[in-house]
Amino acid sequence: MRRVVFLFGVVFSLLATTENTVAQSKRSKTVRLFNGKNLDNWYVFIEKRGRDQDEKKVFSVEDGYIHISGEEYGSIVTNDEFENYQLTVEFKWGDKTYAPRADRARDSGVLLHSTGPDGGYRGIWMCSIEAQIIEGGTGDMLVVGDGTDTYALTAPIAPRKEGGGRVFSPTGTPLTIHSGRIDWYGRDPDWKDVKGFRGANDLEKPLGEWNTMVCVAEDDRVSVYLNGTLVNQATQVKPSKGRIQIQSEGAELFVRKVELRPLKRK
Repeated sequence: MRRVVFLFGVVFSLLATTENTVAQSKRSKTVRLFNGKNLDNWYVFIEKRGRDQDEKKVFSVEDGYIHISGEEYGSIVTNDEFENYQLTVEFKWGDKTYAPRADRARDSGVLLHSTGPDGGYRGIWMCSIEAQIIEGGTGDMLVVGDGTDTYALTAPIAPRKEGGGRVFSPTGTPLTIHSGRIDWYGRDPDWKDVKGFRGANDLEKPLGEWNTMVCVAEDDRVSVYLNGTLVNQATQVKPSKGRIQIQSEGAELFVRKVELRPLKRK
């Protein structure tokens, strides 16, 4: 418990260091990437089908929400590239899940700085830096890359325990990765890839309730907030700009807000 309290103190300290960045973004013009009516700012890419070949309506707009069925793997991809911004995504899980993840943790993600060809990563997504959305692990950061120096991030991590993952810690030792992930600071060490998983320190709200993820991308730094708390942060992020993707990965997801505020440059 003392370790958790300490980490919260450090996290709030880090939150203060980015307060000016967030305040600057609020003075800039908001880009509503989702207008509540259609997907005009996006195109769709579905595994084994290709661009704008969404025969099963994996991505649709219903009652003012983006409905992601999860039935097939793929993503919606912004038409434009972005850099130096604050991105806000409001989401909640639906009930439905599909093979091969029907009995596994509900899974999705927001892919930042997406570059290269559609389907460049495993034939499904553009290579990118992921702010993960998964039960028990929302806020993890992943390098969804080709294994080269083109895609990378550096984050401070806590001392690794035997069999444990790489866990973000503001006071940890910097580690650079070109693949894999950095867990958010409170991820349950006993996390299991099972449907409905919840950890003792999870900040994600229960199934069916709305969550807010904020990603602040400033130069080569990316900070991820979940429901108002800084959960992960990386520097030396490569690339530092690109398109934005929202995944379909076997679980039903609803999104009601996708807004981007450009950061005011000095």
